[in-house]
Amino acid sequence: MRIARIVGTAVATMKNEKLHGRKLLLARETDMEGELRGEPFVAVDTVDAGTGDLVVITEGSSARHTDFTLDLPVDAVVIAVIDSLQVEGQTTFIKS
Repeated sequence: MRIARIVGTAVATMKNEKLHGRKLLLARETDMEGELRGEPFVAVDTVDAGTGDLVVITEGSSARHTDFTLDLPVDAVVIAVIDSLQVEGQTTFIKS
């Protein structure tokens, strides 16, 4: 799993039929303070996340083992919206 920020959405009218009705979000990995790093990637939303949210993403075969994505052709899934982060006793993020 990794922490990412939702930076946008992806709309695909032509896609695998198993993905119809699934929200696709554009995410970028962050550091422990929530600063963006890395390239954007697409993740399937399972928790009604939105642009600006700090989230937990699972990837690879684990992404295909949620109730919402079982056996779907996905590689990244948003599984949680983060309310706060605490690193070594210091709060580094609080959702506003």
